Amino acid sequence: MDKIVEEIQRRWEQMFTALAAGDDLPPGQRLRTEGLMEAAALLGADPRALQRNMNETWTRAYGQPLEDILGPDWEQFHRFPEIPAFARRAPVYPSTSE
Repeated sequence: MDKIVEEIQRRWEQMFTALAAGDDLPPGQRLRTEGLMEAAALLGADPRALQRNMNETWTRAYGQPLEDILGPDWEQFHRFPEIPAFARRAPVYPSTSE
Protein backbone atom coordinates (compact mmCIF):
# COMPACT_ATOMS: atom_id res chain seq x y z
CA MET A 1 0.00 0.00 0.00
CA ASP A 2 2.83 2.42 0.79
CA LYS A 3 4.04 2.15 -2.81
CA ILE A 4 0.62 3.20 -4.12
CA VAL A 5 0.43 6.18 -1.78
CA GLU A 6 3.99 7.19 -2.69
CA GLU A 7 3.09 7.02 -6.38
CA ILE A 8 -0.03 9.11 -5.80
CA GLN A 9 2.08 11.69 -3.98
CA ARG A 10 4.62 11.75 -6.82
CA ARG A 11 1.86 12.28 -9.38
CA TRP A 12 0.25 15.08 -7.37
CA GLU A 13 3.59 16.84 -7.14
CA GLN A 14 4.14 16.47 -10.87
CA MET A 15 0.61 17.66 -11.77
CA PHE A 16 0.40 20.61 -9.40
CA THR A 17 3.93 21.83 -10.13
CA ALA A 18 3.21 21.77 -13.87
CA LEU A 19 -0.15 23.53 -13.48
CA ALA A 20 1.29 26.17 -11.14
CA ALA A 21 3.96 26.88 -13.77
CA GLY A 22 1.23 27.45 -16.37
CA ASP A 23 1.67 24.16 -18.20
CA ASP A 24 -1.19 22.04 -19.48
CA LEU A 25 -2.29 18.75 -17.93
CA PRO A 26 -3.55 15.85 -20.02
CA PRO A 27 -6.89 14.63 -18.61
CA GLY A 28 -5.70 11.02 -18.59
CA GLN A 29 -2.97 11.82 -16.10
CA ARG A 30 -5.49 13.25 -13.64
CA LEU A 31 -7.97 10.43 -14.22
CA ARG A 32 -5.37 7.69 -13.68
CA THR A 33 -4.27 9.34 -10.44
CA GLU A 34 -7.87 9.51 -9.27
CA GLY A 35 -8.12 5.78 -9.98
CA LEU A 36 -5.04 5.15 -7.86
CA MET A 37 -6.55 7.20 -5.06
CA GLU A 38 -9.70 5.10 -5.18
CA ALA A 39 -7.66 1.89 -5.24
CA ALA A 40 -5.65 3.06 -2.22
CA ALA A 41 -8.89 3.73 -0.32
CA LEU A 42 -10.22 0.29 -1.24
CA LEU A 43 -7.01 -1.20 0.14
CA GLY A 44 -7.41 0.62 3.45
CA ALA A 45 -5.97 4.12 3.04
CA ASP A 46 -7.99 6.84 4.76
CA PRO A 47 -9.63 9.03 2.09
CA ARG A 48 -9.57 12.06 4.44
CA ALA A 49 -5.83 11.64 4.92
CA LEU A 50 -5.34 11.42 1.16
CA GLN A 51 -7.37 14.62 0.70
CA ARG A 52 -5.26 16.40 3.35
CA ASN A 53 -2.05 15.24 1.69
CA MET A 54 -3.31 16.37 -1.70
CA ASN A 55 -4.16 19.80 -0.25
CA GLU A 56 -0.69 20.05 1.31
CA THR A 57 0.91 19.15 -2.03
CA TRP A 58 -1.25 21.75 -3.77
CA THR A 59 -0.23 24.35 -1.18
CA ARG A 60 3.48 23.67 -1.75
CA ALA A 61 3.06 24.06 -5.51
CA TYR A 62 0.78 27.12 -5.52
CA GLY A 63 1.80 28.81 -2.28
CA GLN A 64 -1.79 28.82 -1.01
CA PRO A 65 -4.24 26.10 0.04
CA LEU A 66 -7.17 24.94 -2.04
CA GLU A 67 -9.53 26.70 0.38
CA ASP A 68 -8.11 30.07 -0.68
CA ILE A 69 -8.78 29.34 -4.34
CA LEU A 70 -11.94 27.22 -4.32
CA GLY A 71 -13.50 28.19 -0.99
CA PRO A 72 -13.77 26.41 2.35
CA ASP A 73 -16.27 23.87 1.02
CA TRP A 74 -14.15 22.77 -1.95
CA GLU A 75 -14.41 19.12 -0.87
CA GLN A 76 -18.19 19.26 -1.32
CA PHE A 77 -17.74 20.14 -4.99
CA HIS A 78 -14.71 17.91 -5.59
CA ARG A 79 -15.59 14.73 -3.73
CA PHE A 80 -12.97 12.06 -3.19
CA PRO A 81 -11.24 10.89 -5.35
CA GLU A 82 -11.67 13.91 -7.65
CA ILE A 83 -8.57 16.05 -8.09
CA PRO A 84 -9.36 19.75 -8.60
CA ALA A 85 -6.69 20.28 -11.24
CA PHE A 86 -7.29 23.09 -13.71
CA ALA A 87 -5.01 24.63 -16.29
CA ARG A 88 -4.89 28.40 -16.41
CA ARG A 89 -7.24 29.93 -18.87
CA ALA A 90 -5.57 30.91 -22.11
CA PRO A 91 -5.68 34.59 -22.99
CA VAL A 92 -8.09 35.31 -25.81
CA TYR A 93 -7.66 38.29 -28.09
CA PRO A 94 -10.16 39.40 -30.73
CA SER A 95 -9.01 38.70 -34.26
CA THR A 96 -11.08 41.50 -35.78
CA SER A 97 -11.98 45.01 -34.78
CA GLU A 98 -15.69 44.15 -34.59
